[in-house]
Amino acid sequence: MFKSGFVSIIGRPNVGKSTFLNNLIGQKISATSDKAQTTRNLINFIYTSEDMQVVFLDTPGIQSPRNKLGDYMLKVSESALDDADLITYIVDCSKRIGRVDSQIIEKLEARKSDTPIILLINKIDEVQKEELLEIIKMYSEKGIFSEIIPISALKNDGIDEYLRVLYSYLKKGPQFYPEDMVTDKSEKFIVSELIREKTLRFLDEEIPHGIAVTVDEMKYRENTDLADISATIYVERQSHKKIVIGNKGSMIKKIGINSRKEIENLLDIRVNLKLWVKVKEKWREKESNLNNFGYSI
Repeated sequence: MFKSGFVSIIGRPNVGKSTFLNNLIGQKISATSDKAQTTRNLINFIYTSEDMQVVFLDTPGIQSPRNKLGDYMLKVSESALDDADLITYIVDCSKRIGRVDSQIIEKLEARKSDTPIILLINKIDEVQKEELLEIIKMYSEKGIFSEIIPISALKNDGIDEYLRVLYSYLKKGPQFYPEDMVTDKSEKFIVSELIREKTLRFLDEEIPHGIAVTVDEMKYRENTDLADISATIYVERQSHKKIVIGNKGSMIKKIGINSRKEIENLLDIRVNLKLWVKVKEKWREKESNLNNFGYSI
């Protein structure tokens, strides 16, 4: 029997949601890093097998908003819960339930919905078996999880078990998307995410949170295996612009080289990538700027 459905992926920042989904579908769609606020948009990941199609709704990490961008991200995460046939809540192997996870669990309890919640305990490669059993017991006592599955998103450990469990909960349904489609996002969006990921990887802690990336032009040259892409990296301060560019252009060159490699892997074509850096002061506080950068709900 072919089954299908929508599964919302929630959790606090840095628990490995995007890494889990990128590995699950076998292609990088969403930016990943060890910094909070890596995922900003609702991104649909589409997993298709012989007997099911699952549309995963990857949400920003749930946390207390500090600006209008944070407000937008929280609304995205909360709205995804209402659209889901199943909820998958991802945590790491912390030995205590922290403040943000406690808040998420309270939200899930308050919903009083009959939507099944599957808890994935990620990063099990970082703890001993005895510690893992205690962590499972700690979450099991909350009494709101239909299933608890230990996984390692990085090593794909426990993923097959998770997919088997998903199938058992999903209902008979149609195939919503072609079997070779892995996301409903455009190539431009994915390219902008790959560039933004490199700014997250290479820049200091505070600067990446004030960065937005737009792909201004993306053209495939006729009868060649070459694409020309121009993108702009927006920052909130002039001082941040200098850091993004780097000494004699060293940082922007590093971002460009590493971005180009991944974009070429994505598009399976050679890429001529040009990056620009511009200042857009306090863009995270202005709804018009958020809309322009694609953060609207």
